Amino acid sequence: MRDVMPELLAWWDAGATVALATVVATFHSSPRPAGAAMLVGPDATVVGSVSGGCVEGAVYELAGSVVTSGTPALQRYGVSDDDAFAVGLTCGGVLDVFVAPVSRETFPELGEVARWVEAGEPVAVATVIEHPDPGWLGRRRVVTADAADAVGGSLASERADAAVADDARGLLALGQNGTLTYGPDGERRGEGLRVFVESFAPRPRMIVFGAIDFAAAVARMGTFLGYHVTVCDARPVFATRARFPEADAVVVDWPHRYLAHERDAGRLDERTVITVLTHDPKFDVPLLEVALRLPSLAYLGAMGSRRTHENRTARLRQAGVPEEELARLASPIGLDLGGRTPEETAIAIAAEIVAVRWGGSGERLSSRAGRIHHAGPASVVNEPPTH
Repeated sequence: MRDVMPELLAWWDAGATVALATVVATFHSSPRPAGAAMLVGPDATVVGSVSGGCVEGAVYELAGSVVTSGTPALQRYGVSDDDAFAVGLTCGGVLDVFVAPVSRETFPELGEVARWVEAGEPVAVATVIEHPDPGWLGRRRVVTADAADAVGGSLASERADAAVADDARGLLALGQNGTLTYGPDGERRGEGLRVFVESFAPRPRMIVFGAIDFAAAVARMGTFLGYHVTVCDARPVFATRARFPEADAVVVDWPHRYLAHERDAGRLDERTVITVLTHDPKFDVPLLEVALRLPSLAYLGAMGSRRTHENRTARLRQAGVPEEELARLASPIGLDLGGRTPEETAIAIAAEIVAVRWGGSGERLSSRAGRIHHAGPASVVNEPPTH
């Protein structure tokens, strides 16, 4: 929903009813992840995508009937058959799409959710997508990271509200989406109630150390991938907003001091990506001493030749960094794409970050067998039911 939030909110503000189609579960090689959304507006305008084009036509038709009837619907789309005009996924995947009408009446908390998202504050929306009682379908519970903060909406049962809020808060802490299953009244054991939790966590951070030309390209790539990008360098003549217009922040400070400050302030987490592009021992060795001792990072990479890497690791060993911590460092940074320019290098670095995140090998897909998409840590994945 995040990608279509501006258009959704505009229609909501205008008092219109919009069909919101959301991917709530994926299996095998589905083209879009859980949380991907498509809107069908009151003027039949389509915004967003749930499958990259495979089933949008069918979802569009379903959206029209959902708005007309006012009743949400959960639909599964699977592998295409031999009929070229049949609805299905040519990639061989399976996805569940939940379509619900959204208006001020059906989702009165949307304005508050949008404000939380815009402010970068974590918030999750839990939506009932399956229940024996059709009256539960589409009901929502809004959950914040702090249990003491007010939440909105209800699933029609105090027991279900409490169970879903607790589990949604856990998913929110991880920045994950997921489909959760309970008994009909929110029982921890049982089936009947399925709830899709969409987490709107703040953007993950990318910190680029070293205000060099490669850093500008990496910052652009990080922004493109959805990171909140900070460029840090101790040299004010290089660390300027003019040189890094696409970064969210440009900081003039010694890299190791800035990173320690961010660590102490609690602004680093397991989604944080750090790229060290200084390849200057007086900057990167103290910095890596701090970075390698952080409890969790999504990725830590350092630029330099193999000889630079060997000299750097020798200095780090002398500083007392153990081998198991040195093993966390990706250096030389990036995948072997054969690039030369800053932009090509930035693509190689971004490719390695994506591969680490999703468990990819970095090999050419044409030379591999098996599934294309990796499940990765980005969403809670359930196997499709057999009944």
